[in-house]
Amino acid sequence: MENTPKVVMMGLGYIGLPTAALIASKKIQVTGIDISQQVVDTINEGKIHIVEPDLDGLVHYVVKNGFLKASTKAVEADVYLIAVPTPFKESYIPDLSYIESAVRNLIPTLKKGALVILESTSPVGTTHKVRDMILAERPELEGEIYIAYCPERVLPGNVIYELEQNDRAIGGIDEASTEKAVEFYKYFVKGELHKTNSQTAEMCKLVENSSRDVQIAFANELSIICDRANINVWELIRLANKHPRVNILQPGTGVGGHCIAVDPWFIVSEFPEEAKIIRLAREINNYKTEWVIEKVKNAALQYKIDYGRDAIIACMGLAFKPNIDDLRESPALHVAEQLGKEGFTVMNVEPNLKEHPKYRLSSTKEAIERADILVFLVAHQGFKGLNFNGNKQILDFCGVFKE
Repeated sequence: MENTPKVVMMGLGYIGLPTAALIASKKIQVTGIDISQQVVDTINEGKIHIVEPDLDGLVHYVVKNGFLKASTKAVEADVYLIAVPTPFKESYIPDLSYIESAVRNLIPTLKKGALVILESTSPVGTTHKVRDMILAERPELEGEIYIAYCPERVLPGNVIYELEQNDRAIGGIDEASTEKAVEFYKYFVKGELHKTNSQTAEMCKLVENSSRDVQIAFANELSIICDRANINVWELIRLANKHPRVNILQPGTGVGGHCIAVDPWFIVSEFPEEAKIIRLAREINNYKTEWVIEKVKNAALQYKIDYGRDAIIACMGLAFKPNIDDLRESPALHVAEQLGKEGFTVMNVEPNLKEHPKYRLSSTKEAIERADILVFLVAHQGFKGLNFNGNKQILDFCGVFKE
C-alpha cells in the first residue's frame, strides 16, 4: 500500500505486541522495540513470549511476510507508539521511568512531521511531559511534530478483537495532533474514535479503571460481610442482580493486573484530598487479599489441630485473572508467596504457565492428589467441574464452585 506510515512500537509486552501485530496485519511496516534481547529474538523467529489467544498465528504471519520485525533500538518512522509499563514506586507514586527511557530512545530518530502517541497508562499531564522531553533535546522540532495520548481498553484473553473493535479516546497536545492521531488509528481500529485533549484522554483511562475498582470493592466488601453473617455471597449476588437496575460484580481474591490495581493510585497521588472513595476502594481490595491469607492460615492451623500434622496447601491459580498467564500485581500470587514465607507447605498451581523463575509449579492433577487444602484463588476454566476424592478441604475465594 502506498502512503502507509512506517510505525515504531516502543514496548512489546501484553499491549505493545498485539497492537504491533494488528497494525502489521494491515500491511503496514512495523518495527517493535523492546529492551529484552530474548523478546526481540523470539518475535523475529515468528514466535511469542506471552499467552494471548490468536496472537501466535498473527505474529507468525506478519513476521513471515515482512511486516513486523523487532529490535532493541528505535529506527526512523512516521508514527511512534509508546506502550511500556507505568508501575508505581513507594507510597504509590507513579513511576514514569519506562516512558522516559522509551522517549529518550526515539528522540534521535525523530523527523519533522512525525507523530508520537503515548498509550501507556499515565498520570494527567504526562503527554505534555513527553513533549517537553523531546523539545528539550530537539528544540528545532517545536511545532513540527505531533504528540497525542490514546489509552487502550482491552481485556486480556481477548486483546486482538478488542484492539480492533473498541472505541478509543484520542487526545493531542493540540488540535492538529488530535487529528493526526485519529487519522492513524483509522488504519486498524473499527470502533469509534472520540476526539478530545490529552489531559482528558489521560484522565479517562484512569477513571475507567477506578470506576471498576470501586465496583469490585463493593463486591469484595460484601463477601467479607457475608462470611461473617454465614450467608452464601454467590447466591446473594445472583438474587440481588435479579433487580432490573442492580448489577453487583463477583468478588475474588483481590484485584490485580497492571490497570485496575494501579491506575486509581495515579489519581490518588495527584488529588489526595479529593479522591476519597477511590482511595478507600483500593484499600478494600488490597485488604481482601490479606483477609484471604488469614482465612487460609486459620484453616491450616485448624487442620493441624484436627489431624496432628501440617496441611499441604494448594494455591489454585497464580495469574491476576482467569485463563491468562499474566502475574502482574496478582493477588493470588501474593497469597501463595506470603503463605510460603510464613512457613506453610504450599503447592503452586498455574495451568497457563509452563514454569516460574522462583517457584516449582504443580499440575492440577498433582495438587488434587497430594494437597489437604485446595485454595481456589483464580477461576480458571480448567478448575471448574473438578472431582475430588478423599478428605479435601475446599476454600473457594473466586466462585469456581458457585453454580
